[in-house]
Amino acid sequence: MQIIVRIMYMFLILAVTAACGQGSSSGSAAAGRTVAEIKASGELRVLSRNAPTTYYLNRDDEAVGAEYELAKAFADSLGVTLRFIVEDNISDILEGVRSGKGDFAAAGLSKTKSRGADYLFTNPIDTVTEQVVCRRGGNVAKSLADLASVSLEVPKSSSYEESLLGLQEDNPEITWKSNERSGTETLLQKVWERKLDCSVADSNIVAVNRRFLPELIVMFDLAEPKHHVWLMSKGSDDLRLAINQWMASTDGKLALDLVHYRHYSYIENFDFVDTRALVERIDERLPKYDGLFETAAEKHAFSDALLAAQAYQESHWDAKAKSPSGVRGIMMLTQNTAKSLGVKDRLDPKQAIPGGATYLAKMRDRFSEDIPEPDRTYMALAAYNIGRAHMHDAQVLARKLGKDPLSWVDIREVLPKLSDKRYYKDLKYGYARGMEPVIYVQRIRNYENIILEKLK
Repeated sequence: MQIIVRIMYMFLILAVTAACGQGSSSGSAAAGRTVAEIKASGELRVLSRNAPTTYYLNRDDEAVGAEYELAKAFADSLGVTLRFIVEDNISDILEGVRSGKGDFAAAGLSKTKSRGADYLFTNPIDTVTEQVVCRRGGNVAKSLADLASVSLEVPKSSSYEESLLGLQEDNPEITWKSNERSGTETLLQKVWERKLDCSVADSNIVAVNRRFLPELIVMFDLAEPKHHVWLMSKGSDDLRLAINQWMASTDGKLALDLVHYRHYSYIENFDFVDTRALVERIDERLPKYDGLFETAAEKHAFSDALLAAQAYQESHWDAKAKSPSGVRGIMMLTQNTAKSLGVKDRLDPKQAIPGGATYLAKMRDRFSEDIPEPDRTYMALAAYNIGRAHMHDAQVLARKLGKDPLSWVDIREVLPKLSDKRYYKDLKYGYARGMEPVIYVQRIRNYENIILEKLK
């Protein structure tokens, strides 16, 4: 009887709209626009969601994200503007494709058999693997059988749930909770916060989130690799052909390579504070820049140890540090930020350190003088990391939740909620990797204490 129930439930899951795995066949799909119609309108409409692997605003308040940048490159190839339509969840995205709200979906979607009944797929953009993720030092699952002994949650109606249902046929002891309110990123954060033992996520999502939630560990692969694709309605053969031809072209291949390089080839290893390495670098590297930190700090009323600690967090005091995303130098300035500060060479510490200090001071000045120190500086550091726009959202949300928007203690509790769609969907600037600035500030404070202790 249990087997029959599970089989019936699996067929039900395959029939409903999915997050990360399924689509809805209810209602008739609207005919997709042709490429000629898109060009005539001057606008390409693309459906997506706020997430670190799709679309968000960076610390310079610029739209970024792998899916956004690739869709922008395709729109440019057509000579039209890109209109990115951000939805709350995958179900709304798929319905938007069916209703003609968007020309296609670029939202980290996988090619699945159930979706093939209702949608067309482009050629693969990337290949991902569903991974079981737990937290270092917590209750972990080292194998499929261990999933019966951990608390496990996945997004409701997701491809992860479909995979688990299939595995449960031969492993009836496997249990999990299907969460209809939280997406993949929110559940990973829940694992990191020790509120949940394990979850399941695509490998690219895991790689990006581990940059700022380093204690997350991949235990094992749950299913065979899947292709990430763009998805459109059945009537969009003309558009699919144009996209596939562009992806196969020199410009398309270059765009694909560049997006992958920027977002996935440089997975920084945020590890625990390595006191020994820091102490060694205080002796070996810091003396070269000590006077620069002191001068810049004095000019802007900062602690020189704080500026040095921030630079260590950014670059480990490597004046030539760089990342594919475009940040460079000892203070890891973006090109736009450097230009606005008059920094002509980001790799020159004599320009970069004063520039970074000036930028941090500008962030501080954009917060109310009613915020006491050191809270105002901590908020400035968080803005340096995540952008002032998202810090504005955090303060707005703090007020809604009855917390003090002028207190860093309260703001650091609110910031992680910026990656939870229950909260960010109603905020002006949308999704943000809210846990990252919290960790960023804490590490700088730790580094500052070590530097001060070492230099006594």
